[in-house]
Amino acid sequence: MSNFNQHFIGPAPRVEDFILTRRQFLTRCGMGFGALSLAGLFGQGFFPDSAGAAVNLSPLAPKAPPLPAKAKAVVHIFAQGAPSHVDTWDPKPMLTKYDGKAIPGSGGVAMKSPFAFKKYGKSGIEVSEVFPNLAGHVDEMAIVRSMHTDIPAHDVATVMMNTGSLRLPKPSMGSWVVYGLGTVNQNMPGYISLRPGGAPPGGSQNWQSSFLPGVFQGMSINTQAGSVEQLIENIKSQYTVLGEQRRQLDLVHKLNELHSQNLQKDAQLEARLEAYEMAFKMQTEASDAFDLSKETPLIREQYGTTSQGRQLLVTRRLIERGVRFVQVWAGGWDHHQDIEDRLPTQAGEIDKPLAAFMTDMKQRGLLDSTLVVWGGEFGRKPTKDRNGNDNPGRDHNNRAFTTWLAGGGVKGGTVYGATDEFGAASVENKVHVHDLHATILALLGFDHEKLTYRYNGRDFRLTDVSGKVVKGIIA
Repeated sequence: MSNFNQHFIGPAPRVEDFILTRRQFLTRCGMGFGALSLAGLFGQGFFPDSAGAAVNLSPLAPKAPPLPAKAKAVVHIFAQGAPSHVDTWDPKPMLTKYDGKAIPGSGGVAMKSPFAFKKYGKSGIEVSEVFPNLAGHVDEMAIVRSMHTDIPAHDVATVMMNTGSLRLPKPSMGSWVVYGLGTVNQNMPGYISLRPGGAPPGGSQNWQSSFLPGVFQGMSINTQAGSVEQLIENIKSQYTVLGEQRRQLDLVHKLNELHSQNLQKDAQLEARLEAYEMAFKMQTEASDAFDLSKETPLIREQYGTTSQGRQLLVTRRLIERGVRFVQVWAGGWDHHQDIEDRLPTQAGEIDKPLAAFMTDMKQRGLLDSTLVVWGGEFGRKPTKDRNGNDNPGRDHNNRAFTTWLAGGGVKGGTVYGATDEFGAASVENKVHVHDLHATILALLGFDHEKLTYRYNGRDFRLTDVSGKVVKGIIA
């Protein structure tokens, strides 16, 4: 005891100093866990490992998947509005034979596709004439012609495709991916959603993190804006230099930590602080990533000047910089009328830029490690829309649609599954949205049943209680 007192500075210890009540023990432990949380927020190496090196405690730190992975990143090109599969990727000669006649067992009148299909590539896969440039990449695609979903309503099916849920708010697919893998670039969000205009059906539910920590939420960016400052509002302060901003953020984090210790942890507040922290880090990195003037005139010409072209060129730049999940909203496919005129126009918006993106990614050695997914929330009926006129379109169909995947371990030049002879329903090797999500996670190195998060006493996952990996499209 004398030896202890010899080195003890301050008042001599008392017996009560070594006895803690249960409340005191929990309070002090809670403060310790709070410090761990703060270190994670800052993403700094506050604690060394056994070798003395700093350990990155950031929840966005890159992590190795538990299983061998084919892909390291995902690009989801979401054709919101429900493209007609029988006019794009799933040819149906029987519609020509029955054009204007009742389809057996159906209440509608058959409508042949106004567009010709022909074979492309070594695989000889048939593709509609509306995609002349993309058709040149069929040997890199696995085209799933047997997709189906639950409800043929845009808002519900859109959220279903993005979160795997019809009813309760659930984390988005991108949030699950970043939760499982982290992200390579700590100065950029791990998940970015690029949308050309206002909020889509379902709004922010499509890129939310829900009950996952706010750091995994997608950053939604309206790509209609011109400059970087307009794309990402308030990314740069006009009044405060970087050093002062850092001091302000550190103070806010400390105040939040005191709030968490003395009152309660507020998930919405945590998410807001994470957004502030990421915005600070992005001031330099994002300005560079979104500045397309740094690309050569030739590259910009290849992608084109459409909204989709700009989005996809930004996407390639984001993938190069280590962003884990990029979603490109490519909507406008809700063709109840005038499909003969409107579908080629919409397809032309994405055909050239997406073909340029595929070529560019392949030439840069990025396609093999990046999974590219294209598709909508459901398909279209083989019959004329009930509100059709002299130039009709097609009504909603949740029983059949097409999605294609490329790169990232996908077996190219493959057609998987089939619809019936009219394209009304998937009948062979049917693939549900949960199956698609399970397959995407498998290509990233995850067992979809084991990538879970415990919330309200239950282990949740992207695929809910369903989902089978579509092994037939994996190389």
